[in-house]
Amino acid sequence: MASKSSLLLLPWTRFRFCASRTPCFTPGASTQTTPLPHVSVCRRSLSSNVKVRSYLQYVKRKLKSPPTPPYTHVCQVGDPVLRSLAAAVDPAAITGPEIQKVLSTMVKVMRRLECVGLSAPQIGVPLRILMLEYPQKLLEEVSPAAREARALSVQPLRVFVNPELRVLDSRTVLFQEACESISGFSATVPRFLSVEVSGLNEKGDAITWRASGWPARIVQHEMDHLDGLLYIDRMDTKTFININWQEQNE
Repeated sequence: MASKSSLLLLPWTRFRFCASRTPCFTPGASTQTTPLPHVSVCRRSLSSNVKVRSYLQYVKRKLKSPPTPPYTHVCQVGDPVLRSLAAAVDPAAITGPEIQKVLSTMVKVMRRLECVGLSAPQIGVPLRILMLEYPQKLLEEVSPAAREARALSVQPLRVFVNPELRVLDSRTVLFQEACESISGFSATVPRFLSVEVSGLNEKGDAITWRASGWPARIVQHEMDHLDGLLYIDRMDTKTFININWQEQNE
């Protein structure tokens, strides 16, 4: 998962609306009704599988072919890749050009969006790869009280290929999370206090890391992506919000 963390946002992160009017049925009335027009402001109608594109989009696609994974953008909820079980990476392929391209793209996307974590499925690649990074710059933007409450800490870039997670402390804590793949929303999610993650790094070397506090939350969030899960599957539904809801009332 506009954000200060990918997958995980603190008080930050940065819509689609479809409406259709359907005919009513009144007992005793004629079953012959005149359907009201379908109203939609979505690219895709609720009642149709036909994708609607503007002429400009049509011309653009004629002149330039659509992008292919690894994307330089983050896939949004609804994309099947976010709900698929990611495949393991052949260890011998980690240092090869294809996997290295995936890794370099992930780093670029994560840093451009100021995410603190990212998984390969989020850029359209259904492989078991995740990474995280919490730079000093982002930490400085958080109040001392919030740092302490969330157990935030600076983390260097960490890459895990074929990661495995082990829970070290099964107690859970509740904090608000967000995700770049569910842009503009946030919710409270329970996560384990402490975990251990092991796997291979970008060089193919075996690594093990123990994380607690916010770093542990990031790892759990990213691991979920590899199993086709999103934070909305674990959230307290009553806390689910549009993070810009206040702006709509101004």
